[in-house]
Amino acid sequence: MAETRVLLDKAASGGRLSESEGLALLESADLLSLGRAADRVRRRWHPEGRVTFVIDRNINYTNVCVSACRFCAFYRQPGSPEAYLLTHDQVLEKIGELAALGGTQVLIQGGLHPELDLDYFRGMFRAIKARYPAIQVHSLSPPEIVHLARREGLSVRDLLIDLRDAGLDSLPGGGAEILVDRVRRLISPRKISWREWRDVMITAHELGMRTTATMMFGTVETPAERIRHLVRLRETQDRTGGFTAFIPWSYQPANTALGGRAAGSVDYLRILAVSRLMLDNFPNIQASWVTQGAKVGQIALTFGANDFGGTMLEENVVRAAGASYRVPLDEIVRVIRDAGFRPAQRTTTYEIVREY
Repeated sequence: MAETRVLLDKAASGGRLSESEGLALLESADLLSLGRAADRVRRRWHPEGRVTFVIDRNINYTNVCVSACRFCAFYRQPGSPEAYLLTHDQVLEKIGELAALGGTQVLIQGGLHPELDLDYFRGMFRAIKARYPAIQVHSLSPPEIVHLARREGLSVRDLLIDLRDAGLDSLPGGGAEILVDRVRRLISPRKISWREWRDVMITAHELGMRTTATMMFGTVETPAERIRHLVRLRETQDRTGGFTAFIPWSYQPANTALGGRAAGSVDYLRILAVSRLMLDNFPNIQASWVTQGAKVGQIALTFGANDFGGTMLEENVVRAAGASYRVPLDEIVRVIRDAGFRPAQRTTTYEIVREY
């Protein structure tokens, strides 16, 4: 269609797409044309031909959660025989294994545990920084921040200042799902609203902390709601400039109360490409090999992604929902190189550590 060609050329040349234009591309543009346009944008942002990744570990400090999201297969109710809570020493042991492999980032997330107080997190972050000062603590999603602030009777700002002073460096974008309350009421009715998610991120940015942004698609949302999600992220980035990257991933239905079917690779690549075209103020787009596998992750590098995410020495949440892709470091390097790019290890904030 002539209209979609005009819109693709507009976005690829640096023009800003409106919400309706983004929806038109998501619904009507052919896949390869989307990929070519997104690749032009990626090359404009990153003309050096480098694809980055971070050596990291995901540590889930607890699986106890009172949110009971219908799309989650990882959580357990308080009192469940399968419930667990890691001690600080157990967390430090896991980080030690990461540090021994040259890792730089730890992503610590868990459930909304009703009994964990600020001292648990304050003590954990201080212990990490005391023993592993070079490790970047990229941890606690907005729902965890709001839950803890309410429990402690603190404002989000005061809580973030306290955690930052204890060693929290940056926030991951978990808990975004789709930033539309209609969707959130259906899949995670006990979780924070989309505005509360955004406001945590704005506050973190105002305090000098960087964060990532995410999208989990493929549950009950419409194409228009996917685009609305992207527009809300773009508006927030216009305001603060604090997001380092955007990561879309597909819902994994196995073992969940919500059920349904997982989005396929074509749907994933469409979302990825449109995200690169819509998010004109985001410097980095991550491929999601965790939900799509290494081969689709490799293809994503020509559909707008410039980052291969983390090596993820450990990952539990997505695995609980049926996705069990594992890609070791040497395979990540090979996949990037075979796609025609230069692999490079980065930090959380995208400083280059090593080129391969």
